[in-house]
Amino acid sequence: MKNKYLFGGGIIVVFLGIMIFLFTQTNVQYENNFSKIINSDKTVKATGSWIKTKNYQIDKENNRFVFFMKDNLGKEMKVICKGTVPNNFESSTSVVVTGKYHQGSFYATDILTKCPSKYEEAPVQNAGS
Repeated sequence: MKNKYLFGGGIIVVFLGIMIFLFTQTNVQYENNFSKIINSDKTVKATGSWIKTKNYQIDKENNRFVFFMKDNLGKEMKVICKGTVPNNFESSTSVVVTGKYHQGSFYATDILTKCPSKYEEAPVQNAGS
């Protein structure tokens, strides 16, 4: 009878250990300061805005999408993403990229865009004008 309880307890401990390990491996931090991203070797979510004056490039042969973004302090970073241009990219107000920084560029595995909301209040015009 004791062996059953020891075996069951052992299975539970192993299962919890695996769950904790997997949770720590998938935990991704948000950063809006590119200086911290440059010094990190972990996968991070970088938030910023696309620099529209630098446009973007599409490399169809290598299936790459390249653009520049800046953080809230104005620091710029080149972003290289395998894949195509996300929907609503050109009208986005902010961008969240997931990936790692390596040799002067941020290699993104995922890009999320935040677009202006159609539900935001429109500016009110004076009746006299």
